Amino acid sequence: MAAPTKKRIVELSDDDLRQLVDVVKGSDSVELKLTVPEEHHRSTISGLGMDPLQAQIRQVYFFDTPDLALNRQGVVVRARRVQGRGDDTVVKLRPVVPDHLPDAFRRAPGMVVEVDAMPGGWVCSASYKGSLGTTDVTQVASGTRPIRKLFSKGQRAFYESHVTDDIALDDLSILGPIFVLKLNFRPEGYDRKLVAEAWLYPDGSRILELSTKCPPADMLNVAVASRLFLSERGVDLSGEQQTKTRTALEFFAQHVGEPAET
Repeated sequence: MAAPTKKRIVELSDDDLRQLVDVVKGSDSVELKLTVPEEHHRSTISGLGMDPLQAQIRQVYFFDTPDLALNRQGVVVRARRVQGRGDDTVVKLRPVVPDHLPDAFRRAPGMVVEVDAMPGGWVCSASYKGSLGTTDVTQVASGTRPIRKLFSKGQRAFYESHVTDDIALDDLSILGPIFVLKLNFRPEGYDRKLVAEAWLYPDGSRILELSTKCPPADMLNVAVASRLFLSERGVDLSGEQQTKTRTALEFFAQHVGEPAET
């Protein structure tokens, strides 16, 4: 079975739907996501009772070539600084079929296979995560430490097994950082935790994404309940869905070599 591409639900054939069911069954979790149109950000924050002062500050760096060769191969390499805790990293591959991942990677500590579902589409990804100290990413960003040192032996092997070109981690460009505000909260009248992420791009544009995670078996029930709740709170569900990572990569790739804003 070939790895599925991201498709709109309405475009799925019976075979595609069976494939989605199989992929969900083989995943560790499902994350339901919604991008809110920029003109509705303030009303959404108010309608859901979000308190921006409770948000956690994050600083995200991506690593790719100036022409985004990794992104074209479905590989995302990221490092992140997080307020109040240690740095972390991830090497992500998408799309994937869970059953096609070699056992050495599928069973590795830090490996998470997740289906991202959004209005009209879905994609399955495999994320090999790692934890760091509080200064590692800053050292790489300042040029005093090589990029490869941010990633574990297992993460590097996962990267090398899925990058078809001879592109070493230390040959990648640093793309970023981008500032992110993340808020975990439980809106009144909703019995699940919601996550709001505001990605603040240097050109002044913003992406506000709402999400909630659930076990694969609960995907349909949680999706229906969440849609009804958000609709009742006046959240616009009809906006064009944006990819935070792709938007960041495309923005920073145009500014490779320019001083980073810190």
